[in-house]
Amino acid sequence: MMQRSAWNINAPLVIAHRGASFFAPENTLSAFRLAAELGADAIELDAKLTADGHVVIHHDRTLDRTTNGSGPLSARTLEELQRLDAGSHLDREFAGECIPTLGQVFQELGDRLLMNVELTNYARPFDALPEVVSRLIFEFGLIGKILISSFNPIALMKMRRLAPEIPLGLLVMNSEPTWLISFFRFITPYQAYHPSLSIVDEQVVQREHHLGRQVNVWTVNEGDQIRELLSMGVDGVITDVPDAAREVVEKYRSGRVAS
Repeated sequence: MMQRSAWNINAPLVIAHRGASFFAPENTLSAFRLAAELGADAIELDAKLTADGHVVIHHDRTLDRTTNGSGPLSARTLEELQRLDAGSHLDREFAGECIPTLGQVFQELGDRLLMNVELTNYARPFDALPEVVSRLIFEFGLIGKILISSFNPIALMKMRRLAPEIPLGLLVMNSEPTWLISFFRFITPYQAYHPSLSIVDEQVVQREHHLGRQVNVWTVNEGDQIRELLSMGVDGVITDVPDAAREVVEKYRSGRVAS
């Protein structure tokens, strides 16, 4: 069961997916700063280990899509990665934007935003990513502001052993068979359920709430979809457009208070 924390007392939350990624390069400090400016309650970011054991923020297994580098991120050292341009793929305005470390994000934004850190060690599910991430959370004193999520139940189980006070979120997408999701639920002690938009309905939300779990849905960018999810009672919407989502949430809250 998810204990009372900043992650549920202010629900419904606007969670900026890889930062304000519609407007700025995903998973960069520019995207995270902009998310805060646009009214996000939290940011969602993707954590990976470098070849020399540092945690950096990057979504894909390889560097090709969002940087001027190529090949697997895990084969590069932090020094090599931070020489890459992670901004120009979106707009030349962001030329020179670096792949940030998790520590840099914590240092700059830890006192401003909640953070949903996704453990994306899917190619190397037994690596030390949970250990290094948990150490950084303790080092920066951010317990209570962090939620750890993953599709990888092994990573979640390791995080539970390392830091039982940090809430966990199980990510689920529509392509996963029902038996596998049931198995993950059985072996993974999670406090938040993070389903893709396509598999959410009122019954799913009620089931998870009955089990004491928060429901945060990804990735939701249309106002009508956000309104429908709020009417179902979801606790958070993970979105590329936090400004638009904030407007819908505030109107929803105003209407609920008025009624």
